[in-house]
Amino acid sequence: MAATLAATPVTGEPTQPYNEVKLFNRWTFEEVQVNDISLSDYIGVQPAKHATYVPHTAGVRIVKHAMEIIHLLTDQNPIQVIVDAVINSGPREDATRIGSAGVVRRQAVDISPLRRVNQAIYLLTTGAREAAFRNIKTIAECLADELINAAKGSSNSYAIKKKDEIERVAKANR
Repeated sequence: MAATLAATPVTGEPTQPYNEVKLFNRWTFEEVQVNDISLSDYIGVQPAKHATYVPHTAGVRIVKHAMEIIHLLTDQNPIQVIVDAVINSGPREDATRIGSAGVVRRQAVDISPLRRVNQAIYLLTTGAREAAFRNIKTIAECLADELINAAKGSSNSYAIKKKDEIERVAKANR
């Protein structure tokens, strides 16, 4: 045992070559770009250096099937499509309630980048869930359609329609 330990050289470099971490062992993070500078700190596209464990499945199969559908339909990296969908479907302006002494009026405010990302994810998942409800299409197919339409900026996307509605209401309350 001691002879085998002494025979192996101790160097700072690993003996195995660096293996690139891929999402679902299929899609690489290498060429994924966040085109919105305000969201670049909030959308993490760097691979994790360690395994991430979640309880149960946490919808992993749905996301995996949706990413395969996106890859088949668009021939693009599905991670880039998801990043573009989040950027396009996050509203930039919202209306909030401001009032005192019983008088309430709405005021337009800018949305922070973190809230933009959170609201975009909420709108994308809500659109996919509502599209799959009482429908023959699976939730993965509906999620893939929602992400593709949102990445294109198409008005067929629930998230894009809601974003436009939120921004229109905010513009009216400036």
